[in-house]
Amino acid sequence: MLEKDIRPNLFTEINDVYKPFARPSFKLSPTSKVIRYIDAIREGLMQAMTKHEKLVIMGQDIAEYGGVFKVTENFIDLFGKERVRNTPLCESGVIGAAMGLSLNGYKALVEMQFADFVSSGFTQLVNNLAKTHYRWGQNVDVVIRMPTGAGTAGGPFHSQSNEAWFTKTPGLKVVYPAFPADAKGLLMSAIADPNPVMYFEHKYLYRNLTGEVPDGELYIEIGKARVVKKGTQATIVAYGYAVHWALEYLASHPDKSIEVIDLRSLQPWDSQTVIASVKKTGRVMVVHEDTLTGGFGAEVAAVIAENCFKDLEAPVMRCASLDTPVPMDKGLENQFLGKARLEKAMEKLLNY
Repeated sequence: MLEKDIRPNLFTEINDVYKPFARPSFKLSPTSKVIRYIDAIREGLMQAMTKHEKLVIMGQDIAEYGGVFKVTENFIDLFGKERVRNTPLCESGVIGAAMGLSLNGYKALVEMQFADFVSSGFTQLVNNLAKTHYRWGQNVDVVIRMPTGAGTAGGPFHSQSNEAWFTKTPGLKVVYPAFPADAKGLLMSAIADPNPVMYFEHKYLYRNLTGEVPDGELYIEIGKARVVKKGTQATIVAYGYAVHWALEYLASHPDKSIEVIDLRSLQPWDSQTVIASVKKTGRVMVVHEDTLTGGFGAEVAAVIAENCFKDLEAPVMRCASLDTPVPMDKGLENQFLGKARLEKAMEKLLNY
């Protein structure tokens, strides 16, 4: 349904398909507009830069060039070189500088050029940013933007879904919006939060998905899932691009009554909403783009098994990507992604 080279006139068709499902968790203002996922991120960042005068953004080529995805294009003209900073190819140094800014009363936002590259700054994230507040009560007012995911034939070094690296690290919040309005609202909430937030944004959705987004400031509470579609036969729990796999499955199976939950936040995550849904439907499929083994879906599945055992009519099932690096070839990449196995997985779940 979502094609890489999607024509503008297909945006309306996509939103018509999602319209019955994708009801936002807030009231749309009269001044809302339909924009792309990437534009919602840009708008949220621009409004946050305007609101927080001591917010500094940093990243590779984000100033004059506007970043590899052009999220910060023209920001240097609007906010100046002191607040829109190019950085060297040294993720550890950049994240450390962001923490230093925070210790001196600033807010800092770092753009990873690709989420894959964050591994070069891993120690700064999981040992310094994550643990500083615990050690001496000091806020670490830093957001790390993480362009993530496959679907663009970017290969093994530009397509990973590495959110699970951070969901087990106490002190880090992790958010992962699937829709434009959530992208804006969660980004503004992440920037307003006084402690570190990992903000995952899916590269494939940047220019291939539109949605209605309020013009003004928008804040969506971190840690709250959204029931995207109600149903009675089974529950699909997903986040990020995988939410759209679930919606595409439902669009091709209108006879099925499937409840779809978009987690939106992975740390903390809304287990109460998930448990309530599973107790109602009795069957659940946990879907994510990350590889199966050790993916965040395993945590969700474990919590469901512990809390819903007597309510289940089938085993808790998962659908995820293969336990391999992300292939460069587009055909192999399609086979790698969990989307390729969702149809059979749901058939197994419903017929158990």
